[in-house]
Parts: sequence; C-alpha cells; structure tokens
Amino acid sequence: MKKLLFLLLFSLPVLAQKADVLPRSTPEAMGVSSEKINQFLQAVAQSKHELHSFMMLRHGKVIAEKWWNPYRKDLKHTMYSVSKSFTATAVGFAVSEGLLDVNDKVTTFFPDEIPLPMSPNLEALRIKDLLSMSVGQATDPTGTIVSQHNEWVMAFLHTPIVHKPGTQFLYNSAATYMLSAIVQRVTKQSLVDYLTPRLFEPLGITGIDWETDPKGINTGGWGLRLKTEDMAKFGQLFLQKGQWKGKQIIPQAWVEEATSMQIMQDPNAPQAKTNDWLQGYCYQMWRCRNNGFRADGANGQFIIVLPDKDVVIAITAETTDMQGELNLIWQYLYPAIEEKALPENAQATAQLQESIKNLVLTPPQKLAKSSIETQVSGKTFVVNANGLKSVKFDFDQDLCTFHIQTDSLNYSIPCAKHTWELSKTLKPGPYLVERAKHNRVGLPAYQLASSYTWTDDKTLYLTIRYIESPHTEEFQCIFEDNTVKISRFTIFTRGILPPPWVGVVK
Repeated sequence: MKKLLFLLLFSLPVLAQKADVLPRSTPEAMGVSSEKINQFLQAVAQSKHELHSFMMLRHGKVIAEKWWNPYRKDLKHTMYSVSKSFTATAVGFAVSEGLLDVNDKVTTFFPDEIPLPMSPNLEALRIKDLLSMSVGQATDPTGTIVSQHNEWVMAFLHTPIVHKPGTQFLYNSAATYMLSAIVQRVTKQSLVDYLTPRLFEPLGITGIDWETDPKGINTGGWGLRLKTEDMAKFGQLFLQKGQWKGKQIIPQAWVEEATSMQIMQDPNAPQAKTNDWLQGYCYQMWRCRNNGFRADGANGQFIIVLPDKDVVIAITAETTDMQGELNLIWQYLYPAIEEKALPENAQATAQLQESIKNLVLTPPQKLAKSSIETQVSGKTFVVNANGLKSVKFDFDQDLCTFHIQTDSLNYSIPCAKHTWELSKTLKPGPYLVERAKHNRVGLPAYQLASSYTWTDDKTLYLTIRYIESPHTEEFQCIFEDNTVKISRFTIFTRGILPPPWVGVVK
C-alpha cells in the first residue's frame, strides 16, 4: 500500500506536466502534407529569414515543431508586440467581470493625471480606441514617452490628440501600455498577476516574465517572454473561441469581437491584396490574408490563426522582412492543408523528421587558429568609448573568453571555437526598446550561445546569441601591433556601421 501511495505521489507531477502539453499527431493524420511542410523548412533555410522555432497545429494537435539549435523548446523568447494580444485579453477578462466597458472614457481612470483644460478629443478617447490603435495622435509617441518620462500615463495623456479618436489608424505601443495601466487601476493587480489565474494557469503556461515601467506597471505593448508552445496554446484558445478543455475560459463574444476588423489601415493602398498589414486591425491583433488573424511581434514573432483551416502556427525568428516570412507560409504551408486526413506517407514523414533533426544555426567557421592568438591572449585593451572602458581576450584551448569592462560593470562571455558555448550573463543584448526607462529591470540573467572563429590571421570574429530573444551580437576584432579595432554588428546596425572602437594595450 505504501509503495502504491509513493508511486501515485511520484507520478502526480509527471501527469500534471503531460496535461499541460499539447497533444501530438502526424501531419497526414490531420490532413496536412509532410512533404510540403518539408518544402517550407527548406525554403526557410534558403531564405534570408532566420527562424528560431516553428510549431504547427491542426485540429488542436501539434503536427510539426522545430527549434533551430541553439534555441530550445524549454526557453522563453522575447515576444515584442505579440505581448499586445495578451494585454487585450486582460481587458477582455475585465470586461467579462464587469470592471470596465470598451466604451469607457480613458480619462475617467486617471483623474489626477489629465491636463486641464482637457481637449475634446482627449475627453472622447475610449478604451476601444486604445484597443484598435485609433487614438488620434499625429505620430506614435511611444519612443518619446518611454525614454524621456518616468510617469508614462501622464506623458501619454498630455500628448495632443489631433484627430477624432476612432477615425484613423496609427500603430501606437503606448496605447497598449495605457490598457495595462487601466487593467492595473481597476483590478489593483499587475497584468501578470491578473492574467495568471484566468489565462496562464488554465493553459499551463509557467515561467513567463513581463517588463514593467518605472512605476511597476507591465509595459503591455512589449516585454512579455514565453515559450513557443505557450504561443501555440494562446492561438488555439482563440481558435476554439475561448474554450479550453471543455471550459469557457474567456467569453466567445469577446474572442469574436477582439479578432474582428475594427479599423482599416489604408483601404485605398494599391498593395492591399498582398500586404498582411493592410487587411484590417482588430483589438491588438491583425487580420491576415486567407481570412486569418494573428498576434504579431517585431523581427518575426507570430501567432497565426486560420479558422477556415482549423490551424495555428507559432513562429519565433529574427528577420527584417516580416512580410517575406509570412509569404513563405502562404506559399508552402497554406496549400499543404487538406480537408480530410491523408494516407500515411512513411517516406515523406521520415524526410521531414530528418530535416527537422538537421536544422541548426551553425556558427561561422573560418580559420581554426591565428598566429597572433597567443600574443593577444590575456592582454587588456583600453577603449574608453561609449561607456566601454576595456576589453580582454583569454584563449584556452578551444575557448575564447571575451571580457568587457564598462563604466560600472564587468562581463565575461565564453565563446567556443566553431561551436556554441552556453552560458549566462547580466549584460543586456540588442533590444528594440533599449532606450525605454526601466527596460529589462528585474529579469533573470540572459541565456547565451556564443562562438568564435578567425576570419584571417589578424581578425577575430565573435558571435553571441541571446537565445531568449530574437537577437545576436557579432564583434569583428582586428588586431594590429598593440591595438584592436572592434566593430559591433546587430540587426539594428546593418547598413549603418558606426566607427569601430579602438583599444590600446594597457
């Protein structure tokens, strides 16, 4: 009896974990061609797009999934504006609980922060206008608000509204932040705490984090990090019109309203038929071609829901051409979906599994060694530029440890020769919102995968991947006599190469 009780207790965490995982099936059993999924993966490999993960669901079951090494299924990934769809969902819960209405005036929640006298347009601003990105401001004020102010709510409310709210679309991440602030005001809880028992726990989503502003309000429009399977669960919840395991998690009426077109971006644009950013905007989601809708984040983060096909696709990536990324889905995956189950195709399934196994983001591999490696190893190069005081390179067999000393902190990043070395660092990597005050404060150490190679006898090339984000840092280090010239490359500096940092031996 004691042994049986022990086994039951021991198995409970395992059973709970399995209950939180989406069911799996084969593509053909769910009416999708393995061969065409494989063609999609091959097309991605030959494209300029760098995917980090991919998951495709049909009829609620995962039929294909891949994480490009060194990215992994157990790691979170920066969502950027995919975060917005979760913020809107928090608004939906608050509406369903009678805490607010989408037609409520925004200023009624912040009587102490509004400018006086108040303009008619500000007075008319509704929650619905925030949700549909139709505030009426002349330009997106987000960059100015988050980088120059500690009181983001007040800064937003003091930004002039030049158009009647609800009449003109303008993408506006600060508007989403305001939704987060409203939810916190009416619930007395942060967005994360409010969503945890209502959304995250029912879906089995754990281990997330979400950035806050200087006042402790979740940023709303960005800053959420979660796993790819969590993205897929969220998409599946909306595909099922708010139902999860037989229970209505969020009202069906809200899901339908939140995923319906609320405003057209530019109905007269000539490229409207081929541009997925001109199909209409919902509540913090975009309409897609093929009667779909999606959560959408910078540099290629997507949760795509295709109700007509009963399909969800989740992708994390780093790309500068998000339309091109979507085009690959429409070209290869969308035609792969049939109405009924297909005959099992053992050969195509085996080829797909082989392709998935071999999908790796390989680090640069040039020269194995340089004649000056031992000469520069251990030397400190004084830089004194842009907050950087010095750098040092320690070589030990097939490992190069890159030491960075800034005005206030020191970092050491181990890089393996021609392969990935996993480590953690407190050094912030490239980030689209890095100018925002309080950005990434309180987040755990960043997961890294780093490598090095010599591109010629005097040029060391370091590749540092922040594998819980879309981004990579690359450093080209050219040694000459007692100096080093360091150029830093990221997705944000391509085409705008700044002057190199120059370091001199101490």
